[in-house]
Amino acid sequence: MSASGGTKAILAALIANMAIAVAKFVAFLFTGSSSMIAESVHSVADSGNQALLLLGGKKAQRRASREHPFGYGRERYFYAFVVAVVLFTIGAVFSLYEGYHKLTHPEKLQSPGWAFGVLTFAIIAEIFSFRTAIKESQAVKGDASWVQFIRRSKAPELPVVLLEDLGALLGLVFALFGVTMAVITGDGVWDGVGTVMIGVLLAIIAVILALETKSLLIGESADPEMETRIREALENSPEVTKVIHMRTLHLGPEELLVAAKIAVEHDDTAAEVARGIDEAERRVREAVPIARVIYLEPDLYHPGHVSTAPAAAGHPE
Repeated sequence: MSASGGTKAILAALIANMAIAVAKFVAFLFTGSSSMIAESVHSVADSGNQALLLLGGKKAQRRASREHPFGYGRERYFYAFVVAVVLFTIGAVFSLYEGYHKLTHPEKLQSPGWAFGVLTFAIIAEIFSFRTAIKESQAVKGDASWVQFIRRSKAPELPVVLLEDLGALLGLVFALFGVTMAVITGDGVWDGVGTVMIGVLLAIIAVILALETKSLLIGESADPEMETRIREALENSPEVTKVIHMRTLHLGPEELLVAAKIAVEHDDTAAEVARGIDEAERRVREAVPIARVIYLEPDLYHPGHVSTAPAAAGHPE
């Protein structure tokens, strides 16, 4: 993912959510609708989340230090995980609590026209934000489906914004449903129903985001296609006869660590092996530019030595 594309989507979502949060809160003051206060908190939480994503992107740009020799690329994963926690605790839990309160103590809506007007404005603004996120994502997702893009993307910002914007649009529809039914029936319980629907939606999205960003935070390998290119680049070096085994790890969305044990000829001199390693590293970086950190260990190949699966814990290869 290009950093500029992710930043553009985040800024579009931030501007939209700040404007929507103010409008929703004004509507709540006039209507007393629990759906509107739930949506207000939702938009405030989303605005804070976009600020966290921008902060994570900024911190990830710091230079490597002695304490963090591989840099700070995973800051982006950490802040994306915090976004999932915030969305669940502030957005989902508050909405579910407010919805339960309205279900048990329903109140008639006041001045519902404010709610309809603000929800219409919010839907238009969210469509603009969602459209920007979709456009920026299409530039990097390639032929992958949207589900595959969200699950496999190593850059967390666009998937997070996509899911947030989708959740915001659906939440607005739920709020509109709750308010409309409360006006038609004259029963404030429907306002609580819409609020609970918003809370459940936010909880589902938060769990999805938490699971995906947790995997990135722990550490994911390069995708199979990228690993194939790396392996081919190594084995196409004249001094490398075979890749015995290889490991890859994302240090950040645009930074990959490659560690491999490579087979060399038994009669190669140390100078020839060193030149071969330098050439192999050059080929890997040419094939996969994000391979920033490469460690190659020369060895002699023996039949049955090749392994493509990670070694079992406590049993290094």
